[in-house]
Order: sequence, then C-alpha cells, then structure tokens
Amino acid sequence: MEATLPEPPEAARKVFGERLGDAVRYAELLADIGVGRGLIGPREVPRLWERHLLNCAVLSEVVPEEVTVCDVGSGAGLPGIPLALVRPDLRITLLEPLLRRINFLGEVVELLGLEDQVSLVRGRAEEVLPTFTPVHVVTARAVAPLDRLAGWGVPLLRPYGEMLAIKGETAEEELKAARGALAKLGMVRSSVLHAGVGVVDPPSTVVRVEVGESPGGVRFAAKRAKAARRGGSSRRPRR
Repeated sequence: MEATLPEPPEAARKVFGERLGDAVRYAELLADIGVGRGLIGPREVPRLWERHLLNCAVLSEVVPEEVTVCDVGSGAGLPGIPLALVRPDLRITLLEPLLRRINFLGEVVELLGLEDQVSLVRGRAEEVLPTFTPVHVVTARAVAPLDRLAGWGVPLLRPYGEMLAIKGETAEEELKAARGALAKLGMVRSSVLHAGVGVVDPPSTVVRVEVGESPGGVRFAAKRAKAARRGGSSRRPRR
C-alpha cells in the first residue's frame, strides 16, 4: 500500500507563505517520482513536511541576507530547494554527483520556476573545486560525519564564510570530536544553533563552522591561488 502525502500543516503556511503552493508541488514530486527513483524512502512520505521540508526551510533563520549558497550533496534538494522557496534573496548552487539526482533537481527547478535563483553543478566537491566560484555559505544535511563533510565543504567557501550543517541530537559531541580537524581547515569559530523553535518540533539542530581568511587551510589556499592564475576562479558554476 502506497503511503499518502498529508496535507501541509499550519506551520508550513507560516514558513513558506506565498510559496506554499510551490512547496506542495515539491512535496508531491518527492512523494511520487522521488520515491520511484529511490531518492527518498516510502516510509518518509507521511512525515515529509515535518521531518524534511520544514526541518530544512527553517535553516533560513540562520543564513545571512543576500549571500551565495552551495548545498553540498544536495540529493533530492534538501535543504537547498526549501531554502530557495523561503529566501528569494539567496543565490543557491545545488552540488550533487549522481546523474539521476541531478536530473530530478533539474525537473524541480524548472517546475517551480527557480531557474534564475538556483544553479545545478554535477560533481563531488573535491572535483569541482578548481573551477568553482567560492560562496558565502555552504549547507548540508545528512551527508557525512562533520569532519569529513567539512573537508568537502569548507574549501568551497569565500574567506570569512560559514558552513551550516543540519545535524541530529549528537551534534555537540560530533562538533567536539571534529574540532581538531576543523581547526586545520581554517575554522575560527564554531557553535550549535537551533532553528525553527516554536515552529517545528523538535527544532532543527545546526552546526555552524565559521572560517577565517583561508578556508580549507594552507593546502587549499595554494590550490585556489593556482586556479586563479589559470583563470579558473572566475568561471561560473555550470548549469
């Protein structure tokens, strides 16, 4: 028996506002072809709103205004697509290596009319680094342990940028264990935040990693300098 997508809760109306209709269309895609293509499990359909869309959309509370964002390992578009719907001031790149996921994301972006706001880049972070235009903010959700995730995401940042990773209940312990690795990547500050308090239950737990003038540390600074000399850093992410 197929799981049924529930009606959007009142919190969704509050969070998505005038873009609620687009959020519903996205949820319907996830529940239909998203499940059919193996991008999301069928058991997740009844809790798509609370556990996935709203959990990601409230990340908007901690993202600065009018910045560039890269959603690393975007998968089915979480958190990048909900973030784009809530925050039209952001310019978002969805970075995803798997073709079937990129194809799905392309369909979503076109259907929701997000072409001017959202770009797609197929590849792994370490592969696209030489030609990638650094961003202010890197986001991620359920991609990898924090130390490994930071190794992929932090080098994509501009100087003084930040990585925002949606994590679970063990976020504090994970951050503590990863601090040594994060310091080598140029971290200057880190914290655990809670987004969506009073909106989603439980609120989203977000690890913020802020970097200084050398995101990724000395090794990646050298790589970026080499790419800049080749003119690579001026290239735009491919659509």
